[in-house]
Amino acid sequence: MNRSLTTLAALPASLLCFAAGATAQDQVLFSIDWNGPTVGQDDCASVTKLTEGDILTPCLGVPALGPLGRPLVAITGGFGGLGLGAHAAAVGHPGGTPGQVEVDALSAGRDQRFQPNFPLKNGELWFSVDEFATGFPGMPATPNLLSEAPVGDSSADVMVNLGSLPPAPMPPMPGVATHLGALDGDGLPSGSGYAYPGLGLVEPNPPSGGPVAGGDNLDALSFRATPSLPDAYFSLDGSTAMFDPCAAVPGTGSANVQGFRGGDVLRRTSGAPVLFAPAPLLGLDLISGPGSDDLDALMLAENGDGLYQPSVAPYDWMGGGTDMLMFSVRRGSAVIGAPDSIFGLPIEEGDILIPPVAGGVSPFPGIWIPAENLGLRTLRSGPTACGADELDALAHHVEAIIDCNGNTVEDALDIASGASLDLNLNGIPDECEDTVLIETPYCDCPVGPCGNDYAPAGCRNSTGVGALLTASGSSSWAADDLVLTLTQAPTFQFGIVYMGTVQVGPIPFGDGLRCVGGNVCRLPLRNTGATGSFSYGPGIIGLAGAAGCPVLPGDIWNFQGWYRDPAGPCGNGFNLSNAVEVTFY
Repeated sequence: MNRSLTTLAALPASLLCFAAGATAQDQVLFSIDWNGPTVGQDDCASVTKLTEGDILTPCLGVPALGPLGRPLVAITGGFGGLGLGAHAAAVGHPGGTPGQVEVDALSAGRDQRFQPNFPLKNGELWFSVDEFATGFPGMPATPNLLSEAPVGDSSADVMVNLGSLPPAPMPPMPGVATHLGALDGDGLPSGSGYAYPGLGLVEPNPPSGGPVAGGDNLDALSFRATPSLPDAYFSLDGSTAMFDPCAAVPGTGSANVQGFRGGDVLRRTSGAPVLFAPAPLLGLDLISGPGSDDLDALMLAENGDGLYQPSVAPYDWMGGGTDMLMFSVRRGSAVIGAPDSIFGLPIEEGDILIPPVAGGVSPFPGIWIPAENLGLRTLRSGPTACGADELDALAHHVEAIIDCNGNTVEDALDIASGASLDLNLNGIPDECEDTVLIETPYCDCPVGPCGNDYAPAGCRNSTGVGALLTASGSSSWAADDLVLTLTQAPTFQFGIVYMGTVQVGPIPFGDGLRCVGGNVCRLPLRNTGATGSFSYGPGIIGLAGAAGCPVLPGDIWNFQGWYRDPAGPCGNGFNLSNAVEVTFY
């Protein structure tokens, strides 16, 4: 059966739903890599040119289905924002030429604290990966890396964890929990067929080495309560001596230009940034010296004084005496492969790490949540062509960002759990799209039974045209407001619309072509009257049930009109319209 879907209306209603919910929810903030095509372009307000040093937000204020405008600068990388000295010179440089202001990691300092004895629930961890990540085999829910990476549609996306995990720190448990796409790069259907609310970035971005990328890579992620301007804690890209073997490019040296290291966490001030957490206190730069590690994702629950008090044991941050700081490291960092301080396992670029624990088995970071438990590939579990999946951005955020049905659960999780249907695969629960019509017209008449060809409608009748069957309203099962209308038929003739479970033919039948079969039911008899038309609905679901064809959410039904035509061109006395396939949700 043809499952192609056509959405005809009401996406603006969905956007209004997002906007209504956004006032009580936090704003998405992110940065992008230096080598993507969005760098150097005007932001959606045409006020400034985007750089890899700016903190961005969706143009509409909330993620939405595409096509979208480019992101808006929420916090500039220059004066009045992050205070990067090299930012003014970087404004306007094109993607593929490093501007030496790349923000690699970001936190507002308000990430949710992990609590002892509390398992990690669905949708609490938000993260992104680069274009070389492939995902761990066997993940059941889609969209995810397994569905999006092969079509180059993953590096600008944001995923959330799917499946409960025990309290951290935890050892690798492949297959116990996975991930789900929650925010899309461009908000348009990918090559996998999935669409979900996007950020205004460019996709696809297939994996390829070199300084120029085909699409964007989301490189830092955080959330803030609007309209406040938060404290900003961030890390800059590392040394040019650090080489990414997959991207085949060196670091941009952004941290060095500002006088810092790639493993340092910085804090925004009213002027230039200051050092917040130096790399050695995080267990970095201990193997090959300063600048040999690069911090690549950041979660921080800062205790409010703006100074770094390192955690030395899991959960000692609960009393407020220390800061909860978690991070990942970039591919090519010297610490990759070194034993972590908690389990003694080799550290990988997809792991969520904490600073070294006191009395640990090594002086290096500890593994808090292994990459496998997010559905990412590692050398420990089986390498990819690029070695392992890299964790690019990270946030611990328990509020739903997109919650159009107001149940406090992220829409992507509602869909993944089956609590909401998403029959048109656009990442929006169908109950939020009560004016969406999912229908596909077909079975026009390119070759009529007696040369009475006509398109785009049924075969030509005695009026000189073919009868046209159209659908309006919505295909919502709960609303039952679908309307089927037959027009362009002879006047004052009897006719019906019949419905069936499968598409057949087309089979010559009377003066027309029959295209609907399977389990077939007839809707009540109608007369075309003086206009040569009749209609059914609202209430078609009730009519169908009374006729012996009960309709349920998720069902696909085909409809076609039959009508009398005594003066028809083929002399058979009746004809048919085109047909319409409707997916109910």
